[in-house]
Amino acid sequence: MHDIRELIAPETEAVRRLKRRGYDLDIGAVTAAHGRRTAAQAEVTRLRTELKAVSRTRPAPAAGAGTADGGAPADREALRELRRAVQAAEARARTAEEETAALMLGVPNIPLDSVPDGSSEQDAVQLRCGGPPVREIPGGARHHAEIGERLGILDTARAARLSGARFSVSRGAGARLERALASFLLDLHTGEHGYTEYCVPFLVNRETMTGTGQLPKFEEDLFATRVGERELFLIPTAEVPLTNLVAGEVLDAKDLPLALTAHTPCFRAEAGSHGRDTRGLLRLHQFEKVELVRICASPQDARQQMELMVGHAEECLCRLELPYRVVLLPAGDMGFSARATYDIEVWLPGSAAYREISSVSDCGTFQARRAGIRQRAERNRKTPVCTLNGSALPIGRTVAALLENGLRADGSVVLPDALVPYTGFRVITPGGRTGA
Repeated sequence: MHDIRELIAPETEAVRRLKRRGYDLDIGAVTAAHGRRTAAQAEVTRLRTELKAVSRTRPAPAAGAGTADGGAPADREALRELRRAVQAAEARARTAEEETAALMLGVPNIPLDSVPDGSSEQDAVQLRCGGPPVREIPGGARHHAEIGERLGILDTARAARLSGARFSVSRGAGARLERALASFLLDLHTGEHGYTEYCVPFLVNRETMTGTGQLPKFEEDLFATRVGERELFLIPTAEVPLTNLVAGEVLDAKDLPLALTAHTPCFRAEAGSHGRDTRGLLRLHQFEKVELVRICASPQDARQQMELMVGHAEECLCRLELPYRVVLLPAGDMGFSARATYDIEVWLPGSAAYREISSVSDCGTFQARRAGIRQRAERNRKTPVCTLNGSALPIGRTVAALLENGLRADGSVVLPDALVPYTGFRVITPGGRTGA
């Protein structure tokens, strides 16, 4: 969410900058809403001041009068009228505040000027490549779904019987590989990158979803549950509960930055993505992911924290011996809450293409304003913090990359050295057998 005063300030150039991401800001509607809210708040202040002054000068009740208000009947009635006027003005102010908040909740974050123009992945700017060189796959590249089924570690047919399309079942060495990946990633982030691990709820309320920007805009992409009158949503990413752990709190600036991580399932309806990546592990309704969240003091700090987070995600891929590249997304292809986003794309030989495996986003103060996360800084001043989030890494997509890049001519898959202490094996052969 934005500070409405900053949004309408000419120097912010909000209309121009939001236009870069394909959003047409109705500055007239925003200005009018701000005017209504300001006028309503001013009327409440005026009437409260008048009521206080009248109450202070009201004569004391006469002996034996037996009335709570005291004074002449006309004075008592005027006082009651003034109190009613205050209550009515407060109701109008609440309505104006709610209307303004509803308007602001639909306005996306303003992209940084350093973010390139454009609205598709073709407009992204490649910054660098990393990991080992892309290699020729002996015997020819194959799609990870085919590899997994031939190895006997993926079973999409049974998953479809259980839940329908876009679900997956892993078994044997495949299930062990997923568990090993999560442990490896968490150990790396907590042991070397300084993150604190959390176990968080997978069901959250509407306020929590609103705090990080999933609601109200993306309700069709969420899985909702209702038991009686209680409504809860399955999380689309651990970013939601991790960021909202400090919702409504005032943090001490000296304790920042905070670095949080969690391994959770993620649930996404993927509305509007029919026909895209429906085979295999790339776009499932349920998948697992290790998420990183950082909370820092200022927009300037956030730029440094973002580079740090990208480095943490890159380190995962380097240790897993996977070729990748880093791109800076254009303004029109970023998520709703982001002001800048790096995508890290892993090489998938089966598709002969780089595909997203991590997004690291700088959200500035956008989420903090929505969730009410502030810091106590100099002179006890309370200001919004800045939030960042990133994947490091999604389990399914990482398994897909390992299978496709580790494929050998005999149909077996060789895993990177970093995973062997976690899996207990280096090679998966057809039939799901494992070996050193």
